[in-house]
Amino acid sequence: MKTQAWLHAFRLRTLPLALACIAMAGFLAAAADKFDPILFALCCLTTILLQVLSNLANDYGDSQNGADHDGRKGPLRAVQSGVISSSQMLKAVIIFALLSLVCGLLLLWFSFGTNWQAFALFFGLGLLSIAAAIGYTVGKRPYGYIGLGDISVLIFFGLVGVMGSYYLFTHSITWKELLPALSCGLFSIAVLNINNIRDIESDRSAGKFSIPVRIGKENAVKYHWVLLLGGLLSAIGYTLLHYTSPWQFLFLLTLPLFIKNGLSIHHRAAEELDPFLKQMALSTLLFVLLFGIGLIL
Repeated sequence: MKTQAWLHAFRLRTLPLALACIAMAGFLAAAADKFDPILFALCCLTTILLQVLSNLANDYGDSQNGADHDGRKGPLRAVQSGVISSSQMLKAVIIFALLSLVCGLLLLWFSFGTNWQAFALFFGLGLLSIAAAIGYTVGKRPYGYIGLGDISVLIFFGLVGVMGSYYLFTHSITWKELLPALSCGLFSIAVLNINNIRDIESDRSAGKFSIPVRIGKENAVKYHWVLLLGGLLSAIGYTLLHYTSPWQFLFLLTLPLFIKNGLSIHHRAAEELDPFLKQMALSTLLFVLLFGIGLIL
């Protein structure tokens, strides 16, 4: 029972989304003949640890700040259920923060060696990533409660996740990598947006002012379409700038999945939205895989 509760708290279904940005960076590096499998594995491991850290911190923080209560529409959380205590969850948060730090240091050493300037810069980004994972819902003024979660997701699942990881492979970057980074970031925000639309009522009562709470469901659905369209247009823009083959548009095969997701969010009640979190996350991963395959064919 306890093992199952911990696995549930890890929220393994969120890992494909977290790995999507690393996969995008890996494909971009492969297209530039700079791919390294060991470096890729370390990027994936660090990202998994950070995502689990974020999930555990979210479980702990929402239980402390009142967002997890009986009126919440989503799945029952570990601390909320009472199977795992707050103190046990806090210890797990600390453990995964330390694991993320150690793995991140190993990743930076493998990438930069004794290039201390680059090492220090990315070490700072790593510390910010850990702080962001914890600070989303933990503390007296968690930034997720004032509507800054979307910006954080864009930064860490898009800009840092894709462009930062790409730099670890290549030690160089151009503004053009911003476009696939935006695709991953905007699709990741769409996953968060579904979660926040589902939890509008419970979040409002807990004083958690996410974007959907601030603008209402109708406008949040319009915002969702903007995120989906923005992600696709960013990928199309990058492809046009690097066009060599029709295979590069292979990612457009995921278009029906994103349309289905947008229509489902528009027509479904809040308590019916949970499956579309997983659908959006898996659609994003498939998008990245097809984008990458088309890039290297």
